[in-house]
Order: sequence, then structure tokens, then C-alpha cells
Amino acid sequence: MYTNNEFTPAAFNALSLGSHQLRNRFAVAPMSRVSAGLDGVPAVNMQTYYEAFALGGFSLIITEGIYTDGIAAQAYPQQPGLVTVAQQQGWKQLTARVKQHGAVFIAQLMHAGALSQHLANTWAPSAVLPLGKKMPEYGGGDGAFPLPHAMTATEIAAVKQGFVQSALHACTAGFDGVELHAANGYLLDQFMTDYINTRTDLYGGSIPNRFRIIKEIIEAVRAVVPVGFIVGLRLSEGKVNNLHYRWQDGAGTARAILSEVAAANPDYVHIAAEAGNWAAEATYPDGTSYTGLAKQLTGVPVIANGGLHQPALAKQVLEEGHADILAIGKAAIANPDWPLRIQRGESTIPFHPRMIKPHANIEHTWKVLVEAVTPL
Repeated sequence: MYTNNEFTPAAFNALSLGSHQLRNRFAVAPMSRVSAGLDGVPAVNMQTYYEAFALGGFSLIITEGIYTDGIAAQAYPQQPGLVTVAQQQGWKQLTARVKQHGAVFIAQLMHAGALSQHLANTWAPSAVLPLGKKMPEYGGGDGAFPLPHAMTATEIAAVKQGFVQSALHACTAGFDGVELHAANGYLLDQFMTDYINTRTDLYGGSIPNRFRIIKEIIEAVRAVVPVGFIVGLRLSEGKVNNLHYRWQDGAGTARAILSEVAAANPDYVHIAAEAGNWAAEATYPDGTSYTGLAKQLTGVPVIANGGLHQPALAKQVLEEGHADILAIGKAAIANPDWPLRIQRGESTIPFHPRMIKPHANIEHTWKVLVEAVTPL
């Protein structure tokens, strides 16, 4: 059991995020739930799922990855989109339920690139076969990924426009902002990764070139959304198909990337620890951290992720200035009311892999949770 006293008091301090005020430092991390309709429209149970986090005291909620075009962006069957009018209207019903409880609600915009679980024809910066295998719990079977198509300049422009149009749909649907998913091995991260991006044009080679597509998307989104609409950015080293990948130059590469991020000026930076361990995945031998460097070099609020439901780690991250916000993932799946339970000193339900395996959908999670809390 974790209590308010065990957590640093800073976890319950308010924080400004753009023009919004967060009532505490707890955010729901983006987690794929494979629960939309096959048409990409959010299902009714997704409304209950997301609203539970708002009712449970989370001040910031970031959606699962939402695909940005109907050509090559979709990562898995039953992933929600923000491409069609029907998808936009489905999210509009959902945002109304979430925001009535005072939470700030962010749509994470995502293009799968080479890591689509179900598309046969995939796009990527270069024709490089992805490492690893598909994930059965996300509808991908257990086979290898196909060899992706190396994107043309016209296709890069189409991808950028997909992000812009989806951001406009998110705004109309009532979201407070968007998070550009440039982490975890998906398309924008593929551009950033040197062993995947072998291009020799303006989108390959140097770090500024590999970051170029992200910078251009941020600029293009800002040009069309209202003032005050949040535009965040998620980054990582590890990837879903290469969990323990780290940059050879460590903090040096982090500084180089973050100097590009600072010039692009997102409203916040979210650093993901894909394998679930901030201490192992976001810190460097010189004592710095990816999140701490992001705070130092960008000057915007920073979200940390990776095991931060643990009181000692949360205390270190917040009190040593490594980040401003704690993104809670698996513990939030098991405890949608995580912040309230901590504040009240109530016991929490331990996360178990059965909650998302062999199926990662919401109905399966709820079934396992009922079994977890029902006395034998």
C-alpha cells in the first residue's frame, strides 16, 4: 500500500500546462487498448474507461495512439483514428465525459510506419526490415514485420498533412491538445533512429535532418490550431521491438536531440521508458537524465514515465528536478483511481500481465480486475 506520506508532497502540487492548471502531477500514460470498432470509431466502453481516470483523480490523461491517416498510419486492428467525421464525433462524445471532471485531455497522434501489426504494405524512412516480431495481443499474430516501403518526398508531405488534419479533428472533438508520438519505434522515431533511417536527403543523416519531419509537423500544427491548444511531444530511446536500445553516445545524443526540440518549442516533452524502468532507461553515467536534460534545455514541463508508481522513484524524479509530471501506465490500468487511493492511504491492486494478455482490450482487463477483487 502506498500513501500520501510515502509519496513526495510534490506529487500533489498544482502545475500550469499551457493555459491549463493541473491539480496534481499524475498523468495517465498512453496505452494501446485495441478496443475501437473496426472503423476506428471509439467504442462506448472507451468512454467509461477514460472517464474512470478523470473520476479517479488523474489531472492529465493522454490517449492511446490514434492513427492519422487511412493509408499507412494504422498500427493494429481496432485502433482508434482521428481521420473520418465518424471518428471525430466518437471522440467528441468521449471528451465531453472526461473533461466534465476537470482533467486535461490530450490526444496522442501516431503513425505506425514500419511497425504496423496488420498492414501488409508499410511506409518507413528507408527500406530496412524491422527487428523483432509482431505482438499477438495487439492483433499482429507472431510473425515478422514486412519490409517497409522507403517513403518518397510526396509521401512525407502526405504524412505531415495527416498529422495536421488529425490535430484539427482533435480540436473540434474537444481535446485540450495533442501529443505527437515520436517514440517507441513508430514512424517519427524511425526517422530519428540512425540504424533505421539511411536516407541521404534532407530527412536523413544528421540529427537536425532526422528531426526535421517532427519540427515541420509541430510548426504546421501550430499554424492551424487555436492559440492555447497544447502541442506536446513524446520521445524515447527504447522501442517496442527493441526494448533496451540505448544511444551509443548517451547524454551527448540526448543534448543534440533536445537542442532541436527546444527550437521546435513544444508545450511539453514526454520521455517514455518503453521497458518500464525510468532509472535504467532514462539516466546516464554522468548523473544526468533524459528527462532532466529536457527540463534544462527546453524550459517546458517534462513528463517522465517508467515505474513511477513506486514512491521512492517518484520522489527522486520530482524532488531532484528530473521531471514535473509522472506518467502512470500499468498501475493506472489496475487502479483507475490511483491518485485518490494514494491520497486517502488506501490499498492498491497490483498490476499483473494477465490484465493485458493474451488480449490488451478493455473488456479483458475489466474481466481480470473483477477476478482480482472478488473474494474466493
